[in-house]
Amino acid sequence: MYEDCQESMGDYYSLCATSGAWGIVLESLAAIGIVVTVVLLLAFLFLMRRVQDRCQWNVLPTQFLFLLGVLGLFSLTFAFIIQLNQQTAPIRYFLFGVLFALCFSCLLAHASNLMKLVRGQVSFSWRTILCIAVGVSLLQTIIAVEYVTLIMTRGTMFVGMTPCQLNVDFVVLLVYVLFLMALTFFVSKATFCGPCENWKQHGRLIFVTVLISILIWVVWISMLLTGNARLQRQPHWDDPVICIALVTNAWVFLLLYIIPELCILYRSRQHDCPPQGNAHPLPAYERGFRADHQELSRARDSDGAQEDVALTACGTPLPFQTVDPTQEAFIRWAKVSPQQDAEL
Repeated sequence: MYEDCQESMGDYYSLCATSGAWGIVLESLAAIGIVVTVVLLLAFLFLMRRVQDRCQWNVLPTQFLFLLGVLGLFSLTFAFIIQLNQQTAPIRYFLFGVLFALCFSCLLAHASNLMKLVRGQVSFSWRTILCIAVGVSLLQTIIAVEYVTLIMTRGTMFVGMTPCQLNVDFVVLLVYVLFLMALTFFVSKATFCGPCENWKQHGRLIFVTVLISILIWVVWISMLLTGNARLQRQPHWDDPVICIALVTNAWVFLLLYIIPELCILYRSRQHDCPPQGNAHPLPAYERGFRADHQELSRARDSDGAQEDVALTACGTPLPFQTVDPTQEAFIRWAKVSPQQDAEL
């Protein structure tokens, strides 16, 4: 009866099979992931119009692209729950590597920008960060297009190939993605070195995300190439192993990177909000008193005039303070202590 039901439903049996419930569980997790990702996309669109710090805003378009890649990963799960055929094969072999390459390229672009920020340097522009992410992932797209074109022009797709050969082809197609993972891991580790502590928390999120992703990939590739064959579960476990790795890694992207980044962004926006109620902004001379702890340098121009130059503190520019020359004597007098006043 089980075999008759499986033959009647054909390639779509795993979508609703209760005897092997892995398909139902994974498609449920993927559907929840799609909904959560869409909500996070809307949240990023909402915050992109309200972030004032350019260093934080410059990475938001790349993170938005990253979320689109995660949305594609959750949607790709259904192509692996359906059995391998002439329709699902091109989708699997093309989108799996391209979407993961896009996600890791976005992480690499963000980590590269953080390497400048933790050292107190100026951030890349949002166009540069976005171009790095798209450009780095472009090679995997070219590789996938060539492979899919090759197997489709054969006419007899995968005919005569054993499950082991199919798995080897699938893993070899992802070699560039493995390189991106390793490169992102080392670049994110380099963000730990620098004087600016407030940017290092972003580097730690990328580091942990890539580290967990590497562990997931090591496990599923080992199971796909050798583990399933040793357990005599090949090819029955091949699709579940890949599908579990796909859903798990997509959730890792959300839980360990995107949601913490969104929380940091929201907290920083709340911190930068202007005073409300009866609060009034401080006068210029009081702001000058409270800014005594900030580092200021005096730069002399060719005429010998002095200008107040705000230094950059860990990637966030300090606000310029414009002081009226008529108030300069008053400010200097206000800084005189009572003891000095008594002596005068």
